[in-house]
Amino acid sequence: MERWLPQDVSSYGHQVDGVIQLIFWIVGIWFVAALGILLFFAVRYRRSNSPRAAYAPARSLRSMSFVLIPVVLVLLFDLAIDTASTRAWDHIKVEMPPAGQTIRVIGKQYVWDFVHPGLDGELDTADDIKETNTLHVPVDTVVRFQLEAEDVIHSFFVPNLRLKQDAVPGRSITGWFEATREGTYQILCAELCGIGHTNMRGWLQVHSQQGYREWLAEQSPESGG
Repeated sequence: MERWLPQDVSSYGHQVDGVIQLIFWIVGIWFVAALGILLFFAVRYRRSNSPRAAYAPARSLRSMSFVLIPVVLVLLFDLAIDTASTRAWDHIKVEMPPAGQTIRVIGKQYVWDFVHPGLDGELDTADDIKETNTLHVPVDTVVRFQLEAEDVIHSFFVPNLRLKQDAVPGRSITGWFEATREGTYQILCAELCGIGHTNMRGWLQVHSQQGYREWLAEQSPESGG
């Protein structure tokens, strides 16, 4: 199933994929079973081969088990999905690790603005670096982001990171990710935000540690970047 999904380059991507796979197999098995039973009944009890159906109220435990057993099984599978998704949710949304870097992500019609800390490693200082539609981060580093929207609701979606978070006007939403593989990956807006929504795309550039330091140095005022 992993072949169907974008390459996972996130430290927590395997947990998200695990929940997706669990749901896929549970729903898939139930779908095949339900369809098989439906087809069996349609053929076995077809009109030409059966007497006229009669109303038979289910008052005995044996007759009610036809409904009660699937209900219990569905409940157990649902609890299994809830348990797996809660573990992933807590790790991604609740138990945020210490940040190696903090950035600001601003969505607006129809671009992404990214504010990176400069050489001092702090946001909202004179050497901040602002890029449009390109986010630069070092590999194997916990990056915490402050997500904002200037106009309407957007959704910060990076498929390779298994990351999707709505950006809401008037709010600053905190999240994090850790990219584990160098490369360039697509950033999308996953919330319909206007006529130019489909063109609201950006790029995540994951550098090596040394490559990121070199990029920072190139952007510093002393270098003329």
